[in-house]
Amino acid sequence: MQGWILAFIGASTLFAADDQRLGLALKAQSEFTRVELASAAPDLRDTLACVQTQASLLPLASPDDLALVQYHKGFCTLAGATITHNATEFKDAAAEFDKAIEEWPTRPRHGEKNKPPEPIPSGLYVLASVARLNAGWDDSSLDQAEPQIAAFVEKPVCTSSVMSESFCQDVLQTGRQWLGWMALRHERLDDAARLFAGTAGTGWPEWVAGRKAFLDRRYPNAASQYRQAIDLQKMGASSMAGRLGPQPDLTVEFTELGGAHLLAGNRPAAIAALDEAVKADPSNARALYLRARAKELARQTDGALADYSLASRTAFANAKDLASGEAHLYRGILLYRRKDYSHAEDEFASALNFEISAGMRADASAWRHLAAVTSGSCAASRQNLERLLSAVSPYFPKDEARTALAACPPTAPSGSPGNAPVN
Repeated sequence: MQGWILAFIGASTLFAADDQRLGLALKAQSEFTRVELASAAPDLRDTLACVQTQASLLPLASPDDLALVQYHKGFCTLAGATITHNATEFKDAAAEFDKAIEEWPTRPRHGEKNKPPEPIPSGLYVLASVARLNAGWDDSSLDQAEPQIAAFVEKPVCTSSVMSESFCQDVLQTGRQWLGWMALRHERLDDAARLFAGTAGTGWPEWVAGRKAFLDRRYPNAASQYRQAIDLQKMGASSMAGRLGPQPDLTVEFTELGGAHLLAGNRPAAIAALDEAVKADPSNARALYLRARAKELARQTDGALADYSLASRTAFANAKDLASGEAHLYRGILLYRRKDYSHAEDEFASALNFEISAGMRADASAWRHLAAVTSGSCAASRQNLERLLSAVSPYFPKDEARTALAACPPTAPSGSPGNAPVN
């Protein structure tokens, strides 16, 4: 750190000739050092003072020092943003890092005029990208950021007089976490596991292991891994770079934990986890649906019907122009459980006419034919229901469907009796 100060002061004869400007340079370095050393738990007043001092120094900085001052300003802005979680501040920090990169070619190696500029640290590029991601992201911004981050993570350069090597490596690890999280979003689990290697304590490796176990239908193991991931993630990161990583959506994670417990047969644990998901986000229709399923299997009939109804209403409230295949699916299940099979079949048909995820589409089709079979339309729907059972989600009541099929003779005419009562 002392080398930074000497290089900064020695690089500019302007500061050496002007005590007032030299004093400002020393103050700026001191303010930055205070924030940098406390970056694990920065003080907002210190970050603001640092930003203001760097801003005052920028008009006076020589071309050789401009990138350094802009990096310092961006760093302090970013440190403040990790406290306030203000999207504009994250964007401002990214803009300062971009300016530092733009000005970098004029910065000589360690202040020596006759040497070529030192290489830009990979961490500076990644820092700009993750600052923007922390400001907010959508599918387009993720698609843009992924190759940018990957390029610098795969061929890292961390030797620099501006950014410490240790912080550069920490930032690159944060970049890997974002890449792992992006892979996880697309269920590229092997890629995610590779990218999350070396991130012990973040919960992400455990979450990937849980996803793999879930897809392998090892539901108790999936629930155990999910629980470990959530417990680790709730502890939070202890470093600034760690706080810039992708943040878990605990509402979604508690929903997945509840689903894993449900499929593992641990209904009380499923209901408890789904209670947490709904408490964190009452608009989570899927959590309400899974809680209804867990209560139904726990023979809490009234609570199950109430949650099916609430899941449908919530999905409608979340939908644009009340066009929700998900909402119709949940309302159809509610009507089915009330033994109103004709109207339930209509709701399942409506679910298929609106936008609905691929997994839910298979369930909606199966529910539609189950309602038909249960109401006695064996000839029309038996074969379709049998075919769809291989495509439904693990939450679809396959055993119940098989019972209905067994009570529905293959040769039974449409509309004839021959269905077993639904428990």
